[in-house]
Amino acid sequence: MPLTTVDINAMEKRYRAQFINSLSGYKSANLIGTIDAQGQTNLAIMSSAFHLGATPPLMGLIVRPDVAERHTLDNIRDLGVYTINHVNQDIYAQAHQTSARYPKTTSEFEAVGLTPEYIADFPAPAVQESAIKMGLELREEQLMKINGTHLVIGEIVWVDVPTEVIAEDGYVQINETNTVALSGLDAYFSAEPLQRLPYAKQ
Repeated sequence: MPLTTVDINAMEKRYRAQFINSLSGYKSANLIGTIDAQGQTNLAIMSSAFHLGATPPLMGLIVRPDVAERHTLDNIRDLGVYTINHVNQDIYAQAHQTSARYPKTTSEFEAVGLTPEYIADFPAPAVQESAIKMGLELREEQLMKINGTHLVIGEIVWVDVPTEVIAEDGYVQINETNTVALSGLDAYFSAEPLQRLPYAKQ
């Protein structure tokens, strides 16, 4: 018997969050690197990054409502730059720990033992231990009136990817970098490819 709106609304708050969050399936696990005007770095794990377009190269990011302090969102707004860094099997536990509520004066890089890396004179820090990382400039922010979340749209201005994982047709074989997937709020998975299929035609 399917669960209805009444059933879902009756769930305990944290139980409902876990339940709904895991329904969408496997998601990307990324660390978002930012810095404020005073040079204080910030690092936050997010599972909401998604491809928005290739020309120009755009990525979307859904950020929680800013009813509480949102250091990542504040930094992106203030400086207009940030990095997206793939979480891999070597750092997923450290990446998960960045979701703790550290004060703004604490750098999650230092708190969890990851290394800030500055690439191509870009102001925002990347994660040295991440195999695939990219720098983005903020292009647009939209408030989602339905629930108060924020859609952050950034343009990729640099990418650091090992050349050996890029296929001849440009496909990035992320499984070869041990990138992990995330389900719900706290379940991490390794990914193995099944098959690449040809372009579908009728």
